Amino acid sequence: MVTDLLTDAESPARASEALSVLIESLLFVAAEPLTLARLAAVLLVEPTQVEGALSELDASLVGRGLRLQRKNDLVQLTTLPSAAPVIERLLGLDTNPKLSPAALETLAMIAYRQPVTRTQLEAIRGVNCDGVIRTLLSRSLIEDQGRLDAVGRPILYGTTFEFLQYFSLNCVEDLPPLPEAIMAELAARDAQAVTVADETTTEARAEVDTRRPINEHGAADHAIADDGATERGA
Repeated sequence: MVTDLLTDAESPARASEALSVLIESLLFVAAEPLTLARLAAVLLVEPTQVEGALSELDASLVGRGLRLQRKNDLVQLTTLPSAAPVIERLLGLDTNPKLSPAALETLAMIAYRQPVTRTQLEAIRGVNCDGVIRTLLSRSLIEDQGRLDAVGRPILYGTTFEFLQYFSLNCVEDLPPLPEAIMAELAARDAQAVTVADETTTEARAEVDTRRPINEHGAADHAIADDGATERGA
């Protein structure tokens, strides 16, 4: 039993070590990333204990052929990026084609600004992003992460586990920080994008209003018409 393995440990440190070994086994056989809550439920422990055991496991994997990869509350066990060529040779896999400069630029913007909409990306890049987004989606480097609570409810895009593997990252936080000059430029473009979006929304609403013309006495006219109909009916 899991509880026996943990309770039989001679000290809290040994119990945590035993827990990390069990987590490694679970992640090894899992077909997909697991949440901390799922691991805790299977192991009959608290999520905080799982978090501590994951830290131990991560440290123990240094210099080995496997490593932990995390994205928000999800965690999985993956092979070392430097081992990719020999693994592909063993499995007879073709190396994925390189991304185009446009795809890399768009992917970088999504990675650093996620979650982000297509309109926001186009406002920053200044060009249509439909084709690039389709490419990144087909490569599973980005995914739909919900809808923005705004007019039209546009799709929000973010990176995936495949993105982390492609760039040999353990988590999104491992991305190198952007230079201050680039951050300032992006902030300025964001502000410009918000202004454009507000102007577009205003224009759309104005167009809707023009389709329903009404004079300043429209409400009174309708009321009089209704009274006349009532009198005729009487």
